[in-house]
Amino acid sequence: MRRPLSFSLIVMLLATDPAHAADDLLATARARFQPIPLRAPALPGNPATPAKLELGRMLYFDPRVSASRPGSCNSCHNVGLGGADGGETAIGHSWQKGGRNVPTAYNAVFNTARFWDGRAQDLDDEAGGQAFNPVELALPRDQLNAQLAAIPGYLAAFRAAFPGESAPVTLANAQKAIAVFQATLITPNAPFDRYLRGDAYALNAAQKDGLRLFISKGCAECHDGMNLGGTRYAPFGILERPGADVLPRTDKGRFMVTDTVGDQYVFKVPQLRNIALTAPYFHSGRAWDLAQAVAVMAASQIGAPVSDEENARITAFLESLTGELPRVTYPILPAAVGPPPTP
Repeated sequence: MRRPLSFSLIVMLLATDPAHAADDLLATARARFQPIPLRAPALPGNPATPAKLELGRMLYFDPRVSASRPGSCNSCHNVGLGGADGGETAIGHSWQKGGRNVPTAYNAVFNTARFWDGRAQDLDDEAGGQAFNPVELALPRDQLNAQLAAIPGYLAAFRAAFPGESAPVTLANAQKAIAVFQATLITPNAPFDRYLRGDAYALNAAQKDGLRLFISKGCAECHDGMNLGGTRYAPFGILERPGADVLPRTDKGRFMVTDTVGDQYVFKVPQLRNIALTAPYFHSGRAWDLAQAVAVMAASQIGAPVSDEENARITAFLESLTGELPRVTYPILPAAVGPPPTP
């Protein structure tokens, strides 16, 4: 007669069973991360309509929202370049070089921390901040309404997007329309999303090992949630400050907004969605290789250097965060009639 298995032996067998281990990893991942939804989210207080979406799409691509007219939102947040510009730091008005790397526009709707230093409150505010930044699009605040109202096609588009308003061409409405368009720039169905939804085969063995390391090493303490980041601010160099080639000493991050000593060299924790498409990395744009970025973060943020093999597996996991990019059609922009107001 066979004796029943002891409880301790059952636990040991379950611990070494690949299926049980996979279930345990999935449960741990689901407790920390969420998949990108399949549809664009609704914006509180800013309901989407087809007319508002179309207006936002036009404004996003229109260089006439800039002072010198070569640039638009898409110039830096290029929908064909992973929502960024592929450069170390931004190039803006009159070919000025910005001081920070361009964050991706994809999935930005899910972030609660905005810009590297948190100077914007929400997606609407973020859109206006770029238009009026003297290094970016550099449009004077008192010129936007006049610029757009002088174009008959825009006047009609604003009226359709904001019916019932006697003077719909306003900065606030332009920001709302751009935000509605930007909320559609989401990238669902990454392998990691499919894994979170229960497809055990969506990640390969190396990516699953990388996910385990990502959690066990402490990376997920900051890079969590739907975007694996983008929800908080943290010092760059918690345990070991990177060299000035990666962390320029002149850029003190959030301190430049709050004037609080404790915010020196504090920056937004960047989202990791589509990270394989958005090199170079960090607010300084000084790391062009994803494995290099992993090594810097391991040493500076968690104080646990990773081996080359561990780095390769974490990098493999990060590559599983690349989702399906939306197909965006370039809009036909309304024609101007006569010379525009002088910025």
